[in-house]
Amino acid sequence: MFLPQEIIRRKRDGHALSRADIATFISGLTDGSVSEGQAAAFAMAVYFRGMDQNERVALLRALTGSGTILDWSREGLSGPVLDKHSTGGVGDKVSLLLAPIIAACGGYVPMISGRGLGHTGGTLDKMEAIQGYDGRPDLHRLKTIVRRVGCAIVGATDEIAPADRRLYAIRDVTATVESIDLITASILSKKLAAGLNALVLDVKFGSGAFMESREQARALAQILVRTAGDAGLPTRALLTDMGQVLGHTAGNALELRECLSILAGEAAESRLWRVTRALCAEMLVLSGLALDEAMAGRLVDQAIETGAAADRFARMVAVLGGPPDLIERPDRHLPTAPVVVPVLAERAGIVTAQDARTLGLAVVALGGGRTRPQDGVDPRVGLDRVAPVGAEVGPDRPLCLVHAADRAAADAVVCSIRNAYVIGETADAAADPVAERIGGP
Repeated sequence: MFLPQEIIRRKRDGHALSRADIATFISGLTDGSVSEGQAAAFAMAVYFRGMDQNERVALLRALTGSGTILDWSREGLSGPVLDKHSTGGVGDKVSLLLAPIIAACGGYVPMISGRGLGHTGGTLDKMEAIQGYDGRPDLHRLKTIVRRVGCAIVGATDEIAPADRRLYAIRDVTATVESIDLITASILSKKLAAGLNALVLDVKFGSGAFMESREQARALAQILVRTAGDAGLPTRALLTDMGQVLGHTAGNALELRECLSILAGEAAESRLWRVTRALCAEMLVLSGLALDEAMAGRLVDQAIETGAAADRFARMVAVLGGPPDLIERPDRHLPTAPVVVPVLAERAGIVTAQDARTLGLAVVALGGGRTRPQDGVDPRVGLDRVAPVGAEVGPDRPLCLVHAADRAAADAVVCSIRNAYVIGETADAAADPVAERIGGP
């Protein structure tokens, strides 16, 4: 007889749960025989008592198996099925570039992405800024698009890891989101359900990340890589700096415009391109599409220079209902804010530090993010021409441009944006935003 309270009690008292215990509990979470109160108690017990590696793998497998697992074996693909996951940041638009680049290099990327959370932006929100874009195709259509185009950036359907969706909603309101054991199973269950051959993780640290310290990010990355590997999914992770906005923009349509310009051949902001190129190269080597990092880097550069990545992105957008000429005519199809206001520094000088989290919260305050899961977002709003560390600012060089729905909304965030910057006489040389690699030889 299944008694959820007995499983909760064992974990509450510090005992390791068996694979059968975990599988039975997650099955009950899926079919409704486990109540919300019991799920909350289980999450709290795990939060305080933790899990060993066997429990983590068992939880991951149970969440993955609670729904459909994509099978690509009958699709006739000529290359590996790959994906990347980021732990979230401000201006983190890497996925919009990575998916078409990897597709142009011979990989297949069913990128099941999420929406913005807290001060961080969501990849799906960015894509849905495109007029007509359908970010929630059914699984049959998803597989068809990936087979034909090579990539699809979409949201999770109800069939993918439904138990994780229910458990996450409960964690969100019971102060148990921060559990590394539950974070690990939640992130990886959706990736295993996508039927991947390999996964690369972008684990961020700094003021704009959920894990502010590098040590916290390293601990999470190590557990993620080990747990994914133990579950049969080859995985590597890069630790990347999120101490400042990645790229020139923060806000859904603005970030999309920035990526479209890069795909069209314009130079990318150096930190954004460094992180994107490193993650792409790691993925190409891990999957066997490149022999080494040098070869992988050349393939990534060629995908941009030849227009192959832009072609993949354009085809993906068109087949998912968006305009076929988006890259050539972004202003025709992307929404724009009616008010644009420059934010000037209180004195001229050099940016010596930037608080990315505060800038992310300014985007949320403008309407570009959510304070509740059910909230909508305004894709028009955000920050553009964000001055990075080392930039000169003054009367003719603003800290950023605020794109807002009205003047009052713009004025309301000016003070917090100014407070996010430290202005001095000199700045230290820019550090490599790719700080560390976890996993692999």
